[in-house]
Amino acid sequence: MYAFNSLLLAMETGLAVGLMVVLFLVGGAIGFGVTFLILKKIAKRKAELKLDETDKLIEQKLADAEAKCKQLKKEAILEAKEQDLKLRNEFDREMKEKRAELQRAEQRLNRQEDLLEKKESELDRKSESLEQQRAALQKRIEEVSKTQEQVSRQHELMVEELERIAQLTKEEAKKLLTEEILDETRRDVAVEVRNMEQQAKDDAELNAKNIISLAIQRCASEHASESTVSVVPLPNDDMKARIIGREGRNIRAIENATGIELIIDDTPEVVILSGFDPVRREIARLTLERLIADGRIHPARIEETVEKVTRELEQQIKAAGENAMFEVGIFGLHPELIKLIGRLKFRTSYGQNVYRHSIEVAQLAGLMAQELGLDVNFAKRAGLLHDIGKAVDHEQEGTHIQIGADLAKKYKENAMIVNAIMAHHGDVEPKTIEAVLVQAADAISGARPGARRETGSNYVKRLEKLEEIASGFGGVDKAYAIQAGREVRVIVKPDQVDDAKALFLAKDIAKKIEAELEYPGQIKVNVIREFRSVEYAK
Repeated sequence: MYAFNSLLLAMETGLAVGLMVVLFLVGGAIGFGVTFLILKKIAKRKAELKLDETDKLIEQKLADAEAKCKQLKKEAILEAKEQDLKLRNEFDREMKEKRAELQRAEQRLNRQEDLLEKKESELDRKSESLEQQRAALQKRIEEVSKTQEQVSRQHELMVEELERIAQLTKEEAKKLLTEEILDETRRDVAVEVRNMEQQAKDDAELNAKNIISLAIQRCASEHASESTVSVVPLPNDDMKARIIGREGRNIRAIENATGIELIIDDTPEVVILSGFDPVRREIARLTLERLIADGRIHPARIEETVEKVTRELEQQIKAAGENAMFEVGIFGLHPELIKLIGRLKFRTSYGQNVYRHSIEVAQLAGLMAQELGLDVNFAKRAGLLHDIGKAVDHEQEGTHIQIGADLAKKYKENAMIVNAIMAHHGDVEPKTIEAVLVQAADAISGARPGARRETGSNYVKRLEKLEEIASGFGGVDKAYAIQAGREVRVIVKPDQVDDAKALFLAKDIAKKIEAELEYPGQIKVNVIREFRSVEYAK
């Protein structure tokens, strides 16, 4: 249809063109007017044809859209029906499940209701039984009250009769009986305490001896026998004059350069060096020995030798500190602490070399820590540094404990190391078991035979003080310090001190000795009570 309309339009267009040509040829003015009208008519016809075609297209589109809409509607209806069916099925299933669950809950409630009814009936029976028992009990209480009143009256009569017979009041008899019970209880407690303490002491002593013996066997050190002054031997007495020099200039130069006093007396072929600083004393000793060996003794040579010896000794001190670290097996100490440890090589305490003592304490503490499963490195480090304050205690004020703790803090040592240093003489409470091991190692190293010396006067004073403390307690007859002050034997009066009191007396004496007396190792307090009854047959 569309092709036919197009052909008709073409034919009309061709005819129009022919007519236009004819008309153009026939006449100009008439042809132009006619042509215009024809063209207008043709245009109008074309528009009408296009409108018809558009209407048909629209009708076709509308028909297609309507068919598509019907199809979509049909599909939507089907989908809605399917969805509705699905929802109905789910709803039915859920309703069945809910119904079944409600049935089960109803069954459970029925069972619980039956159980509650049974319990209620049981409680009713028990309540009736309790009422009966309460009535019987009330009756029994009344009977007991009557019996108690009778017993009380009888007891009063008996007490009055006993008071009349014993000639003691009730309070006096109660006091006497209480005292007897207390005495018996005290004796029983004392016996039990003694048995428990003895068992604990036996076990603890055995374990401690094993640990300490192992540590001592694995750490043997030489006995110390150094003195607080240095003695320099001379080849002959003529050397004394050369050391003094003209108008004493040589001896003054030595004393000024070293800070040590030279004592030149009538002792043959000997010069004594005296000073508080052990390092300076060692410098003076080495300087004097080299000057004697060289033979050139004058102020310039003295100053040169002192400087050279000082440099060499500083290197030796550093090497000694490093050797101590390697010997003990610890690392990471501050360089200044290493030097201070090396200085201890020239320091003595009660005749014991502090350098060797520190190494020994470190080794003993480390070995005991190893036996107990503790931190070995921590114990060794604390043991090596525990007397570090003695390296400079002649230069600073305060005890070597406080000085050592300050040095450890200054060079960033652990707070527990500082505590072990401060606690090794009991000035503060130890915070770690390793600190306690350092205390024990220090006591072992200082108390072993030959480790330290004690002046005769101090020794006698300590024994006198020991006997004085023991004699100051009531009931003590005599007290004797024996075993070089390692034991005190206390003889008590048997009529004033019984066996139980003897046990507590030994404890009190030991506590007072710990509080008032300073001593190496431990002191055994042995309380002896002896009762003898003597009669003569005539």
